[in-house]
Amino acid sequence: MMKSSYKPPFTITSEIVNLVAKIAAAVERLTFMKEPNLRLRKINRIKTIQGSLAIEGNTLSESLITDFLEGKHIVAPLREIQEVKNAIKTYDAFASLNPYLVKDLLKAHGLMMEALVDDAGHFRRGGVGVFSGTRAVHIAPPAHRVPLLMDDLFGWLKGSDDHLLLKSCVFHYEFEFVHPFSDGNGRMGRLWQSLVLTQLHPIFAHLPVENIVFQHQQQYYEAINQSTGAADCAFFVEFMLEKILDTLRKRQGEPLKEIANGVANGVVNGVVKPVYDFIAQNEGCRKPLIARHTHIPIKTVDKHIARLREMNKIIFVGAPKTGGYFIKTKE
Repeated sequence: MMKSSYKPPFTITSEIVNLVAKIAAAVERLTFMKEPNLRLRKINRIKTIQGSLAIEGNTLSESLITDFLEGKHIVAPLREIQEVKNAIKTYDAFASLNPYLVKDLLKAHGLMMEALVDDAGHFRRGGVGVFSGTRAVHIAPPAHRVPLLMDDLFGWLKGSDDHLLLKSCVFHYEFEFVHPFSDGNGRMGRLWQSLVLTQLHPIFAHLPVENIVFQHQQQYYEAINQSTGAADCAFFVEFMLEKILDTLRKRQGEPLKEIANGVANGVVNGVVKPVYDFIAQNEGCRKPLIARHTHIPIKTVDKHIARLREMNKIIFVGAPKTGGYFIKTKE
């Protein structure tokens, strides 16, 4: 693909520059952390699938998706089961997808929307829009322009010298603006930003954009609307970079603001700090793993887990036998 002369409309603000620098530093620190084990990667993948589909109205919980993956019979609407089945296939193919190829985007859409739409794996052939009730919030470009617009966007993505963090966010916004498919644009846009980010560092395969958007849906849509109104996606870029940085910090186990002031003998507000930090760095872990790696007796871990839950700092996600502990996101 030749270097594209197309350049999406965005302003590089001082806030964007600062956020890119902070994220790059956070990624550098995370480079020295252990890769999540297979079980934790599976839990993260389930969270990703549930979060991305929930944004689109799918009601299946993480525990039901876990049961489905384990071959258990679940009772749910057939379309929702098909959506989960398709998402599993798509994320299984994640590592084989090239973020710079349109044909791989179409391949991924074919997997994600199989048996859900008639044109899975193909660009739309008709007009689409985003509506709030009966009011049109956004009318996408005409269908006949979609192939050229996507070629331009992919050409810019591959050929631009801009930082990958910036490019991933701009691509995400431009993708949603074009709305190239008849359905599945939201889940594909989120998937593709995650895929682009893995070109910067593999850690982003375990810190997916899908979960970030799921946790901040209202702000996400507001940022899109602001950027569309201004014809400049800097608003959206700043929002996504802020949330990416927040997620990286949680992954590092940085102390929360209210506990950063008083660390004494490793105890913070009555909680052993290593327990909180270990959960932040190994989300989805269970008590035995925490005890083994922090060298804290299991009965003591029990007490501190209970205290962290009382403080609303952590949450248990999933079925009792297969779930684990995660840092509670502050809205």
